[in-house]
Amino acid sequence: MDRFTALAIIFLATVLLAAGAIAYFFSPLFLLRLILFLAYLGVAAISAIMAGVLIYAKSKYTLPSLLSLIASLYALYQCYTWENPMHVAYITAAYILAFAFGLWWISEPDLTLYERLRSAKALENAGRYRAAARKYEKSGNYKSAAECYLKAGMEESAAWCYEKAEEFSKAAEIYEKLAAEKGDSYYWKEAYEFYKKAGEMRRAAECLERYAEEEPWFWEDVAKIYEEIGDSENAKKAWQRALEYYIEEAEEEGVFWEDVTKIYEKLGESEKAREAMLKFAAYCESEAENDPMWWKHVGEAYQYLGEEEKAKEAFEKYHNYKQQQKVDD
Repeated sequence: MDRFTALAIIFLATVLLAAGAIAYFFSPLFLLRLILFLAYLGVAAISAIMAGVLIYAKSKYTLPSLLSLIASLYALYQCYTWENPMHVAYITAAYILAFAFGLWWISEPDLTLYERLRSAKALENAGRYRAAARKYEKSGNYKSAAECYLKAGMEESAAWCYEKAEEFSKAAEIYEKLAAEKGDSYYWKEAYEFYKKAGEMRRAAECLERYAEEEPWFWEDVAKIYEEIGDSENAKKAWQRALEYYIEEAEEEGVFWEDVTKIYEKLGESEKAREAMLKFAAYCESEAENDPMWWKHVGEAYQYLGEEEKAKEAFEKYHNYKQQQKVDD
């Protein structure tokens, strides 16, 4: 049992013990009056604060807050005097009904009273598509909700509902349309994700390709998808774009020469792959001067290059470093 749970149990036990003692030494009725008195004291304090804020803000909700304040103060007085206990019962019932109505109201905050009382189908037939969509969505009929959202011009809400209905292809089509209309690359990424879920890999690749125009590190993923579906021509084009990106990155940060090497291999350019790996080996050696962990990568690079003596020397340095670490620990 954690500390919080233990404290909660102790607090609850103390409250129950105190309530039992009050009921025993005074009476159960006195306990009820005390509970109601404290409850209405809290309601009155909250109502007073809310009324002050709403009066200052000149809100249309000032009158309900003032009525709540007056009712809670009257109930507080009646709890103290107990002259008309039925009045306390009526006010308590009114608060319970008001609370239940409030919960019902906020469950569909965008709907008018008329729309709340009509069925989703009736609202759809009346052309109130947004309200109908909200009703369908709340009932779990996501496909009908999506169709109504589309009629209401709420494409992103429609796409979300198609996703919930597992109509991934339709969700992807909406995002593809939004990408073309709004020029926001985010939608291409969403379209790609949903075409992928729908198993439409060519369309997924085409959307990711559009996204990669803005975010070029995705060209490698584009190439892999085209390879999966057997489109070697588009795969090669994507690998070329990925290569351009990684060469540019490698000139800024040498660790990317390893990626350049792998792509040259994919393209069948072994000589250029070797040149890139030499640059990667040189980068790793420079890093190893400050961080001996890099000697492992130096060894792997020289192994790739077929220079076994240099690879062996690098691995020995890495092994010595790890042994020294064990001694230090």
